[in-house]
Amino acid sequence: MGVDKNFYNEASASKLGWDPTWFGEKYFDDKLVRAIKKWQKDNRLSPDGLCGPTTFRRLWTERQSEIDDHKPVSCQYANYIVYNNDFFPIEWDKVVLWSEPGALKANPGTHYSYAGRPKRNIRYFVNHWDVCLSSKSCASVLNKRGISVHFLIDNDGTIYQTLDIQHAAWHAGSERANRASVGVEITNAYYPKYQDWYIKNGFGERPLVENAWVHHTKLEPFLGFYPKQIEALKALWKAIHKATGIPYETPLNQFGNTSTQYEQKVPYGKFSGFVSHYHVSKKKIDCAGLDIKTLLKDIEED
Repeated sequence: MGVDKNFYNEASASKLGWDPTWFGEKYFDDKLVRAIKKWQKDNRLSPDGLCGPTTFRRLWTERQSEIDDHKPVSCQYANYIVYNNDFFPIEWDKVVLWSEPGALKANPGTHYSYAGRPKRNIRYFVNHWDVCLSSKSCASVLNKRGISVHFLIDNDGTIYQTLDIQHAAWHAGSERANRASVGVEITNAYYPKYQDWYIKNGFGERPLVENAWVHHTKLEPFLGFYPKQIEALKALWKAIHKATGIPYETPLNQFGNTSTQYEQKVPYGKFSGFVSHYHVSKKKIDCAGLDIKTLLKDIEED
């Protein structure tokens, strides 16, 4: 018996994360089979009409290199984030993809590549502060260190996506954590001595965070995030939730509030949700003072 090509392609799409529109078609039918054959022939592959792993890898790479050409023409929102070469809307007016003018891009070799593979199993989203004065400065530091992160949020609330979240960025410290997560670096120089710099450069005064605790230790007062950055972060969380299915959950303490310490269940268990870097590592303190539980509640009630 021959292969049911329509059934095969539908199963392949479900596993790998593509759909007929990648070949300019709408349905899993004979027109799609013919379109796949044409694409395969144009790319010097055996034209069998089946989008298997080899065809998908070639298509994925081509689509990634021309990602701007595939952005939806009519959009409900101003911008999109990208997951496995697909566009997901984000309710924020300042988003810059790695392919666009003014982009901040992760260097090759600074992440685990999942190009052309089944959708990565993403369990949680990690929030970081960068201890830098701007996202541009942070991107430079990351590239020099040979590491990466998926998103950056600048002083004015601009969100930069540095690579497709299908890839596993090197941001959370360990391979186990990196392969299971997505991350953002929110720019914030942290130390109060930099307050004058922000004012002088037109960003305004940052909030001062006092009485913040992490790993059972009270921190000295430090600079907090601008309200615009928090709003951008919430918009990003919402888009990530819709794109990946990460639930609106965060580790809680015995009083039902956002946990302020390392949580082993995040990197080693089955926890899914939104966390700060200190939830993943005992050596980190970012983002102390970020009340994830309350912010997630705001999103759900919006």
